[in-house]
Amino acid sequence: MYSLLKPLLFKFDPENIHYFVTRNLKRFNKFPGGAALSRSIWDYKQPLLERTVFGLKFINPVGLAAGFDKNGEVIGEMANLGFGFIEVGTVTPLPQPGNPKPRMFRLPADSALINRMGFNNMGVDVVAERIAAYRKNQPAHQKGIIIGGNIGKNKVTPNEDAVSDYIKCFDRLFDVVDYFVVNVSSPNTPGLRALQEKEPLMHILNTLQQRNSKNGISRPILLKIAPDLTDDQLNDIVEIVQETGIAGVIATNTTISRDGLTSPHKEETGGLSGKPLTNRSTEVISYLHTKSNASFPIIGVGGIHSEEDALEKIQAGASLVQLYTGFIYEGPGLIKRINKKILSA
Repeated sequence: MYSLLKPLLFKFDPENIHYFVTRNLKRFNKFPGGAALSRSIWDYKQPLLERTVFGLKFINPVGLAAGFDKNGEVIGEMANLGFGFIEVGTVTPLPQPGNPKPRMFRLPADSALINRMGFNNMGVDVVAERIAAYRKNQPAHQKGIIIGGNIGKNKVTPNEDAVSDYIKCFDRLFDVVDYFVVNVSSPNTPGLRALQEKEPLMHILNTLQQRNSKNGISRPILLKIAPDLTDDQLNDIVEIVQETGIAGVIATNTTISRDGLTSPHKEETGGLSGKPLTNRSTEVISYLHTKSNASFPIIGVGGIHSEEDALEKIQAGASLVQLYTGFIYEGPGLIKRINKKILSA
C-alpha cells in the first residue's frame, strides 16, 4: 500500500506533506472502524516482544523517534501503526517557529533527509496539556504505550542559562511522560552542541537528577548524543552517565557529516539522517556498550531502513530502537517487519 503512495507523496515539499499526512491520519483514525483497521494491518502484539528497560515495560522495542510528533498531536495514531513507544518533542519552554523555510530536504538517491527545523514547537504548556488529554482518554488497547518527552532550550536562551530551560520543561512534563530525553545534540540550534562538553552537561544532568522525585516517583532521564563525537568525547559520555546516575543514552541524533552523498541537496545545512547514518550510529552504540561494560541501556536510532538494520543495533548493544527517516522511506510496514525479525532472531 505505502509503495503505491510514496511516489506521489515524494512529489511535494517534505514538511508540507508531513502535516498533510498527519492531519489525514488523524481523520482516518476518527472514522468508524478506522483505528481498528489501522491496528489490524500494521500492529503486531506478541508477549515475547515485551521489554523492561530502565524500569519501564515496553510492549515492543520499536519506537518513534523525536522530531516526528513535536507537539504530541498523533500519539494514538502512531500507536495504532504498531509503535511500542512514542517520543514527543523536542519541546522548549516557550513556543518558537523554528528556522526559516524551506528547512527539510529529501535526498532520495541517498535514502536520507536533511533538516534544519530548529526546535519548532508550540511550547511545553501546550504539549503537556495535549499529552494529559491523551492520557485521560487513552483507549484500552493503548494502555501499554510509553511516552517520552524530549526536551531542549529555546534559541534565544544563552547557553549559560540553558539549565533553566531544561528545568522548566522537566517540571512541566513530569506528570505526563514516562521518561525524559535531554537533547543537547541537535545541530540546528546555534551553540547547542557546546552543551555536550563535560562540564555544562554534568551541570544540566545533575540539576535534573536533584529534582527527579515527586511523591516518591522518579522518571528515567536519558541523554541523546550526536554521531559526530570523538572516542574521547564518547569516553566522557560514559563517565557522565555513570557519575550522574541517569538512566541511559540515545545514540544517535543527526550528523553534520556529508561523506559519500550524491543527491542534489547534499550541501544544504542541517542534520543528516537516514541510510548514510546507519553504520556510524551502530558504531557509537557498540563503542558505548563495550566501554561501559553494558552498565546502562542504549536506545539505538539512525539509519534503520530494514529489519536487519534494527537487529544489528540490538546486537551491538541497543535495548530498544527508534525510527524516523526509515519510517518515512519504508512506510509503517517496517515496524511490524522489525518486530517479527526480533522474534525470529
